[in-house]
Amino acid sequence: MPDTPDDPFDIPSLDCALAGTPFVGKLHFFPSIHSTNTHAMQQAEAGAPDGTVYFADEQTAGRGRGAHEWSSPPGSGLYVSVLLRPGIPPADVLWLSLAAGLAVRDAVLQVTSLACDLRWPNDLLLGKRKFCGILTELNAEVTRIRHLVVGIGINVHQQQFPPELRDIATSLHIETGRAWPRMDLLTALLQSLHREVLALSDFADAHAAKQSILDRLERASSWVRGKQVWVEEADGFEGVTEGLDARGFLQVRTPQGLRTVYSGGVRERKRVHGK
Repeated sequence: MPDTPDDPFDIPSLDCALAGTPFVGKLHFFPSIHSTNTHAMQQAEAGAPDGTVYFADEQTAGRGRGAHEWSSPPGSGLYVSVLLRPGIPPADVLWLSLAAGLAVRDAVLQVTSLACDLRWPNDLLLGKRKFCGILTELNAEVTRIRHLVVGIGINVHQQQFPPELRDIATSLHIETGRAWPRMDLLTALLQSLHREVLALSDFADAHAAKQSILDRLERASSWVRGKQVWVEEADGFEGVTEGLDARGFLQVRTPQGLRTVYSGGVRERKRVHGK
């Protein structure tokens, strides 16, 4: 792979840019780390405060949803985990996860002018290829969230991928031919995420915040409605997406009726299945 550009992070400048958010003074950068999400969850257990941000130049054991690995080579991407202690019930965690996807989309649009597609619940794609994944993990009781970590991996500077990934992975550089500063992306992402968390945490207006998320996903995602998909849940099933329900879960119309997707990965339906 060609050399990645020199694209360092400047913590004092980030703190200035993030004035007015809970992240100021809580930014922790690692030249290399096993996994920012794993570290953030450990620090949360040790009492780290709401709004603490852990980000790295490289992850040696980056994780995605469903126990998948997330490739995190040095200097190539934005690998960040945000520790939150939000005042929302555990049942609303999906809303925060969906909002995180919208926050990434807003940040990428602001910095690069690229309008990406959202694949439920929160993969982000340019065309048919994925450039960002989000992993949300939490520690909760029945009635309250002790802590929650939103992990975000964005492919920024990669100029190529191994043959087995070229049809499914892309980066901001591949799509535009330009090197985008990770500092700008991180700033825009954290500002946008802060706005989303504030809206969901406003108990008096939480319904409006959820409706806003539904409306924006309908506009931003080609996957929410009318997409022929294969759902990797239980034994798997296929159908056509039919919007989100009132809780934010994806609805899929199958030959047997309407089904709700609770946790499975969603992929475009293949013409031929092995089953």
